[in-house]
Amino acid sequence: MAKKDLLSIYNLSAKELKALLNKAFELKNKRKYLDVFKGKTLGLIFEKPSTRTMVSFATAMVQLGGMPILLDSENLQRKRGESLHDTAIVLSRYLNGLMMRAFKHSDVEELAKYSTVPVINGLTDYEHPCQILADIMTIMEFHKVKTIEALKKIKIVYTGDSNNIVNSLLAISVVLGLDFTLISPKEYLPKKEILNKALEYTSSTGAEIKITSDINAAKNADAIYTDVWTSMGFETEEKKRKKIFSSYQVNSELLKKASSNCIVLHCLPAIRGEEVTAEVMDKYENSIFTQAENRLHVQKAVLLHLLA
Repeated sequence: MAKKDLLSIYNLSAKELKALLNKAFELKNKRKYLDVFKGKTLGLIFEKPSTRTMVSFATAMVQLGGMPILLDSENLQRKRGESLHDTAIVLSRYLNGLMMRAFKHSDVEELAKYSTVPVINGLTDYEHPCQILADIMTIMEFHKVKTIEALKKIKIVYTGDSNNIVNSLLAISVVLGLDFTLISPKEYLPKKEILNKALEYTSSTGAEIKITSDINAAKNADAIYTDVWTSMGFETEEKKRKKIFSSYQVNSELLKKASSNCIVLHCLPAIRGEEVTAEVMDKYENSIFTQAENRLHVQKAVLLHLLA
């Protein structure tokens, strides 16, 4: 069988996405140790700092009976110029799978191209697929939604920077046919090629996608999602971004526009007082930290899908 990778949400069909979500819920509800990966190892390559991705993948592998190996890019020979081509071939001879948290999406694609074992995107500048699976799981959990058909009635709103989170939210929304609204300043909307790729799916899946700069589009939202205004790699723009994004903050006034049972999501880490107020973080900590916990259950489902 040809090896499977997870570099983008688009690597998964609607059927596979549903199966992964169902498996994640099953694993969360059973919470039992499995030994399906006994004797198997997963390499975790980190070019960026990590808390949730590192701990959730490492814990997931252990709870499935395998062993994670943390690989700091600063300590790999790639730091001295070894190519990704050679790195991928060597690591494939030792490991059963690879996860990479990288600055450039093209590097994860190159790693997957030459690796003979499955490669997982743990975050790039383009997408964050495992995070978005946990996000959808959390929305289903808090709104007591059991099926994707029922999920289509939930209005999901994201406000802030159109980053890798937005790209993956767009992808999963159009593949599953969801109701998704992106609220972002005009100069920070997704690139045309990203929007065009997403919109290609809408006619066949019935997804309702709205792209706007009007914060009032959050009206009747069932889930409001935000992320930091200045992602890693854009630190030189921090002052400029703070000024532009100030009216897109998730605060008590914005939540007055939402539905009465609206939840707040944040992929973390959050900068309290910037993209979200401390008051909102504290009030909605249950959904936000359950969202973080669900990374563990999703990672297990992903590993079983790719490595089992």
